[in-house]
Amino acid sequence: MTRVVDQPVLVLNKHWQPVAVLSVGVAVTTVIRGMGWVVDPVSYQLLEFEDWCEQERPDARLIRTPRGELPAPEVVVLKEFADQPRRQVSFSRRNLLRRDQATCQYCGRRGVEATIDHVMPRSRGGPTSWENCVIACSRCNHRKADRTPREAGMPLRREPARPRWKPTFAVSRDHYREAWEPFLAKGDVKVELK
Repeated sequence: MTRVVDQPVLVLNKHWQPVAVLSVGVAVTTVIRGMGWVVDPVSYQLLEFEDWCEQERPDARLIRTPRGELPAPEVVVLKEFADQPRRQVSFSRRNLLRRDQATCQYCGRRGVEATIDHVMPRSRGGPTSWENCVIACSRCNHRKADRTPREAGMPLRREPARPRWKPTFAVSRDHYREAWEPFLAKGDVKVELK
């Protein structure tokens, strides 16, 4: 069982847009240091941490401290931060697999040993980028070898491109909080439940 201080808290920017999910411990520290407020899940009132602790919360998760128990917040609003997170997906094998849905971009087979193929081979100056890399099964990657898809007679199923970014927060089902619903419903934020 996860300790309360390690459980997730939704963090909103000063425009009330979701920007992150932090642990209860980090969120409480942020509020105590005066960098944010706790959002009351019923009235949506912004509260300093002391005010939050004084209210009766029979259904709240409790943080046990040497001096007693404190209610754990579910949503925190930052006072100064107004931006959205950087809106670019970083290039990585994992993100490339996600973009290409773990499917070979030459033969269409799924669930096979996936390799990264450079459309314009690296030996010919092809960069390692979203626009030049695709997922290929080892058989197709070997068959294509050091050639372009056109030279190998292996057309791509889809032209490689940088994926569009959408903020996604991966949260286990037992940690997802109903108090987050009003904030996640607005904008392009998607919550991925594990």
